[in-house]
Amino acid sequence: MTELPNEIDHSREEVSQLVEKLSQATDGQQESLFEQAIERVEAGEIALLLESLPISERLERWQQVAQDEQLDVLVAMRAEARGAILRTLPESTLIALLDRVDAESLIELADDLPESIVDAAVGRMTARQRNWFEQANQFDDDEVGRYLNHEMVLIPVNARAADALRVLLRSRYPFSDQAYLVDAQGVYQGAISLQQLASLTGSQRLLDAPLLDLAPLQATTSLVDATEAVEHSDLSALPVIDQDGRLLGRISLQLALELTREEYESRLMATVGLDEETDLFSPIWQSSKRRALWLGINLLTALLASWVIGQFEATLVQVVSLAVLMPIVASMGGIAGSQTLTLVVRGLAMGQLAQGNLRALLSKEMGVGLLNGITWSVIIGAVAGLWFHDLATGLVMAAAIIINIVVAALAGVIIPVVLDRQEIDPALSGSVVLTTVTDVVGFLTFLGLGTLVLLP
Repeated sequence: MTELPNEIDHSREEVSQLVEKLSQATDGQQESLFEQAIERVEAGEIALLLESLPISERLERWQQVAQDEQLDVLVAMRAEARGAILRTLPESTLIALLDRVDAESLIELADDLPESIVDAAVGRMTARQRNWFEQANQFDDDEVGRYLNHEMVLIPVNARAADALRVLLRSRYPFSDQAYLVDAQGVYQGAISLQQLASLTGSQRLLDAPLLDLAPLQATTSLVDATEAVEHSDLSALPVIDQDGRLLGRISLQLALELTREEYESRLMATVGLDEETDLFSPIWQSSKRRALWLGINLLTALLASWVIGQFEATLVQVVSLAVLMPIVASMGGIAGSQTLTLVVRGLAMGQLAQGNLRALLSKEMGVGLLNGITWSVIIGAVAGLWFHDLATGLVMAAAIIINIVVAALAGVIIPVVLDRQEIDPALSGSVVLTTVTDVVGFLTFLGLGTLVLLP
């Protein structure tokens, strides 16, 4: 676990160096460089390298990926980048590519494939893989039951230690660090670590042995909650059951880390109206269309702020200093609100916020806003007063800063909580709403006070 970040950093650095070399090479050199690269890197790194290339180059280099690696590479790629390749492949190639595909890989690829191709792939699966695929399709995209790992050791609940060891030796997954006990109907009965199993006498019943203290997850558990549970369990995996208690599979720590990374990327991209599956080199028209809506939303919020400014046109004409200082008020409120918003969004995502502690958090953030507001109002007010040689201008500036920072703190708590209760992702919409509030309140307060105090 402690070495994982270094491995990721090394992988990214290597891919970055390869992209740099490929971008500077001629067509013939590119082919040779890519051939050398894919011989020494894993499927995930090949996927990252392909995503880093413009689409035309990506399609050319895809032809060099060995057939026995192509499926793993596609599964590792982001959906949109993967789709650029899949759309160019004829039906016969897709069918051959998916020959005997496993359920987990097909679940990942299914949304990017024609239904007829998916049906053909399912028809060629083994009965067990087909059952797992159909089982996964019963769950939504945000439920852990859709993404289960089925590599686990199952032992009958009434087995003795010697029988369990024989099952383990015959298992295809001998490196698991825990085994799951099930009854004849497949209902989950408990889990035992291999260390505990090895310490038992051959005739000892497993039910009489000390089992692992872990609660299985329901298949309908959200991905966020499931990954959190695995991360906090100190185990390599947790079992997942259906509503009748039958063991469906497990969520491993590796999968939890992947899902956590995807969730982080999703929230990061959502702040600008994109998602983590967006292709770095998607077509210009497609990228423009996707971003246009977000730009339109921001335009509406900017028009609202401009309308507020327009109501004080006469004041701005007579007191030019207000126009010079006005952006500072909005900016200070925006930064203060963003700090609170980020803190609250994280608290919501981690399940740390509830009705019981919301009032305490609101009081705390209002206190922080008031303290920071007073501190910076004194500094900025003094600077404004000295700049324009007018004490009244400095006082107006100071008062507006205090009010906007306190309102920003209030909005930074309330906005994400309200959006979350309305089942709207606060990471996606929260910043837009917050910016509108801080701009409108900042301009209204500053220009309103300026009109009352500075106009004759």
